[in-house]
Amino acid sequence: MPIPDEVTGFEIDKSVRQELMSLPKTLADDVARNLVMVAQLIDDDPEQAYAYSRIALRLASRVSAVREAAGFAAYATQKYGEALAEFRASRRMTGGVDLWPVMADCERGLGRPERAMAMAGEPEVRKLDKAGQVEMRLVAAGARRDMGQIDAAIVTLESPELGSSAIHPWTSRLRYAYADALLSAGREDEAREWFAKTIEADKDGATDASDRLAELDGIEFVDAEAADDEGDDQDDSDDVADDKK
Repeated sequence: MPIPDEVTGFEIDKSVRQELMSLPKTLADDVARNLVMVAQLIDDDPEQAYAYSRIALRLASRVSAVREAAGFAAYATQKYGEALAEFRASRRMTGGVDLWPVMADCERGLGRPERAMAMAGEPEVRKLDKAGQVEMRLVAAGARRDMGQIDAAIVTLESPELGSSAIHPWTSRLRYAYADALLSAGREDEAREWFAKTIEADKDGATDASDRLAELDGIEFVDAEAADDEGDDQDDSDDVADDKK
């Protein structure tokens, strides 16, 4: 697959570049450039990102960073079985626990929420950093909801991190999940409060909390472009009616 000339491969994280130094230089450069394409495309065009990840995997399957990137690309395209296999391979190579939450979420994607819940109780969770522990809590709450245990999901999300006024990269997602769970439980007033708190933390608009809050408040947004089109159609109809007079 073609890669733009401006992509050099040096755009990737230094730690990944360090891993690739075990490969011959030309091969390392090729793998690095494909990994850059994965990173650049995974949010907007996950299928293309997945295609680049397969090339990198074919070139350097014994590099843990490559297996991890392939896992995330598969995860983004909902190929959960494949993603889980890649994450497990990466974990075997590094011995780390960082991928534990996303591995548990793959179990959810495969229709095995009970397995995800079991993973939430494993010793690996205690080894995660704060962001990883919050992510594991989100996955566990999602697994509870998969099993129809909405009240248990709410309790799972209730934590010191949820109640903290400090804003972290994961704060908006945690608050949003809590608000959504409250709404599913019929606790509308509390859900409204937490969607509002989500907006406070969501400076980049990563969630649709503002839309959810507006919906709860009975506010409807009109697409300006669609409204203009309707206005043009009405004008055309009026012109036709005038011509018939």
